[in-house]
Amino acid sequence: MTWVALLVLGAVTLVGIPFDWLGMMVHCHPDTSCEFARRGVLFYWPPALLLAYTAIAVCYVRAARARGLGARALPYAIAGVATTVVFTAAWVAAALYFPHHPLPHHPLPHHPLPYWGLILDRLVSPWSMIGIALVVLARIERNIGLLLFTLAYLALVLLVLPMNEGWGLAGWGLQARFAVPQVISGALLMLGAAGFFRAARRRQQ
Repeated sequence: MTWVALLVLGAVTLVGIPFDWLGMMVHCHPDTSCEFARRGVLFYWPPALLLAYTAIAVCYVRAARARGLGARALPYAIAGVATTVVFTAAWVAAALYFPHHPLPHHPLPHHPLPYWGLILDRLVSPWSMIGIALVVLARIERNIGLLLFTLAYLALVLLVLPMNEGWGLAGWGLQARFAVPQVISGALLMLGAAGFFRAARRRQQ
C-alpha cells in the first residue's frame, strides 16, 4: 500500500498549488522592492495534511483487515500529525514575528537568500514535512525501497530546489516562480506512487 500514501500526498501537493498561487499577497514598491505573504499555504496545508494522513491510515487498516492482518498505521498517523503541527507552529511564529500582518509576510530581497536560509525555509515547508513522515512510514514498513525514494525526495526538496529559487523566466510573476518547485515535488511523489504500484502488481502476479 506504499503507492497509496505517495499518491495521496502527491495529489495534495499538486492541489495545493492554486491555493498558494491565489492566496499569495504580493506588494511591490516604487523602488522595485517587493513584499509577499503566502497566506494560502497556511490556510490550505494544515487541514489538507491532516485529512491526507487520516485517509492513508484508513486505507492501510482496511487493506490489512481484508488480508486478515494487523496494520501499524497509528505511528505513521501520529508522525503525520506531529509534522503538521510543527509546520503550522513555524508559520504562525513567522506571523508573530511580523506583527503588522496576520500571516507570514516576508520582504523579497534584491539578492538571493543565504543558502542556509533557503534550507531552513524548505525544512519547515509542507513538502519537507511530507518527506519526514515518509521516513517514519518506511521504518514501520521496513521498506528499503521507500526509504531510498524518500531520501532522494528530501535531497531534491532541501538541497536542489533551494539552489534554483529563480525558477522560470524573467517575466514570470512571483507566484509562478514558487509554483514550479511545488510542481516538481508533487510530480515526483506521483511518479513514486506509479512505480510502487507497478512493483506491487508484479509481486501479486
